[in-house]
Amino acid sequence: MALSPLPLGRYYPDAAPPQTPSDVGVVMPSLLRAELPRALRSVYDQDFKGRIQVAIGVDVAQGRLEDFESVFAERPDNVSIIMLTLPFSTSARHGGVHHALDGGSLRSILGYAINAPHLAFLDDDNSYLPNHIALLHGAIQGRVWASGQRMLVDEVTEEHLGVDTWDSVGPGKGRFKEMGGFIDTNCLMVDKLRIGSALGNWSHAGTGQPGLTADRTFFRSIMGGKYAMILRPTVLYRIRRSNVMWKFLQEKTVF
Repeated sequence: MALSPLPLGRYYPDAAPPQTPSDVGVVMPSLLRAELPRALRSVYDQDFKGRIQVAIGVDVAQGRLEDFESVFAERPDNVSIIMLTLPFSTSARHGGVHHALDGGSLRSILGYAINAPHLAFLDDDNSYLPNHIALLHGAIQGRVWASGQRMLVDEVTEEHLGVDTWDSVGPGKGRFKEMGGFIDTNCLMVDKLRIGSALGNWSHAGTGQPGLTADRTFFRSIMGGKYAMILRPTVLYRIRRSNVMWKFLQEKTVF
């Protein structure tokens, strides 16, 4: 008996020809959880006037793609969306071969697939402030990467708790200074033509064992390049009460 083929994706166009490169791409691995519309709308609400291409890759969906069609339809004329729906997970967490537990190879695949020179990254449970893409796109010109800061937010009450001054603080600083420093995934923009094969590092935990450290592996591979840091919050980063950041905030920890 012949097996039926499965569709692997969808394309939601913007007003420009698909072959014409966009200015910025947004890489978004997703579980299709309930927070996805909030994340997408934060991209739609950007002050940036150029073209934005969002690439969403689904890794073991918690929701149904059909439930988000109305949100995809809300996109403005300067935003296109490509959706990759593989019939399997590439992450070792779910039986895949890549050691990065948070999405497997999706960030690498989506980053290469986007038809834009500059890439930003967004987890589907976080969101951008309206100035994020415009500020970072302006700052990254002639540089390898740029970043903003992240505002820590209570995921239950949506209260703004304070700016992260411990983890996502740049090369040679903060809690990860012995590892060279760190910038959170959601705060980054990279010039993918300047970093080349480093995009593949999103697929690696960096330890030889499965883990949630691909973001640090990737950042270590680009942090030596010329960069710019915007010292103001451009990202809303939601944290649980169990997150160590709560302790840092309450105790005003300094590293």
